[in-house]
Amino acid sequence: MQKTERYFKERRIPYQYFDLNKRGLGPRELSAVMARVGIKAMIDADSAVYKDRGIRFITGEQALLDALAAYPKLLKVPIVRNGRFATVGYAPEVWAGWLSNG
Repeated sequence: MQKTERYFKERRIPYQYFDLNKRGLGPRELSAVMARVGIKAMIDADSAVYKDRGIRFITGEQALLDALAAYPKLLKVPIVRNGRFATVGYAPEVWAGWLSNG
């Protein structure tokens, strides 16, 4: 997250930070990000929640979305949205493309 914040600050790009551990993402936001990156890309398979809750055994897109809504620490971060576009994880090459197409 710190690398992402630094990336945007250095380029003077306005951004809005949300603490996913406190608030999570709503169902519409989860669906919007999933439509862009896919459900598997949103899941942090290295997280304790993934291991402790047996998420790897869950099948079905809706069940995975429900798990992401219930356990925000399961989300891979950072999640960056630019209008209808989205990335999950540190992706400066994608963000640079957004800026150049601006």
